[in-house]
Amino acid sequence: VVFDTDDEDLKPGMTILLKDGDRPIATVKFTEKFAPNKPLECLKCYGTSQIEHPGSLMVATERGRYYMGGEVTGLNLPIREFPCRTPKEVRDSLPDDKDVVAFQCRNPVHRAHYELFTRALDDENVGEGGVVLVHPTCGPTQADDIPGNVRYKTYEVLKEETADPRVKWDYLPYSMHMAGPREAIQHMIIRKNFGCTHFIIGRDMAGSKSSITGDDFYGAYDAQDTAKANAEKLGVTPVPSLNLVYCEEEGYVTADFAEEKGLSIKKLSGTKFRQMLRGGEDIPEWFAFKSVVKVLRENA
Repeated sequence: VVFDTDDEDLKPGMTILLKDGDRPIATVKFTEKFAPNKPLECLKCYGTSQIEHPGSLMVATERGRYYMGGEVTGLNLPIREFPCRTPKEVRDSLPDDKDVVAFQCRNPVHRAHYELFTRALDDENVGEGGVVLVHPTCGPTQADDIPGNVRYKTYEVLKEETADPRVKWDYLPYSMHMAGPREAIQHMIIRKNFGCTHFIIGRDMAGSKSSITGDDFYGAYDAQDTAKANAEKLGVTPVPSLNLVYCEEEGYVTADFAEEKGLSIKKLSGTKFRQMLRGGEDIPEWFAFKSVVKVLRENA
């Protein structure tokens, strides 16, 4: 574990106590202290050292002058606004003889998401009787994202509304770094530790745009390609997410099928959805679950 600090007095050999408020969380016995090469760190982590990448900006402006590493001894788990079970607790709750497909998200789950991760169980690489672990990141994310405690509430009401025995729900105290394909690999490793055998890789997963030009830092399918290339090494099978659209005639189908059949596709952008939400307008049920919309409005 690496910590950042501006404290000149902290030195290797010292042991400190980490606290969450007044609650002791862990002790750290420092073994090394160094001044990092931050541009190189960003280049290796994010694929770019440009300051307009949110990760590079965070490293440059929020992290301390020094990094310190050492031995961590856990004392207590943090107390959070929402429950975050440990990897072992989650593993023990999952079937040990079936495939477990992880679905990662950082936003409320809407109809298209639900269709996507339930249909993933029909993928040719997923065995019969498999289950989905919906495992959202509930830590701080981007400035315009919905707060983690509100997202948690939307997941809980949706879990109750759908009551699907094939879908399990747990929550990850993690903040997205928007690191594209490298972050996809990290998520695969994390979900393997939580007991998952498969991982759904979406288009432009953990993607990011320049805050200056608006250009994408990563290709739309870089994350999927990187996941496939490293799947055997990681021991996690990637499941590409279906490109689903809603049609008046047949509900949710793949975009290719809709185009082939000449179906009437209905669209609602995220921006338009937020405008309708703020304006108190009716949200079409083909787009969002009523229970989720209710929570979002109550916590606006």
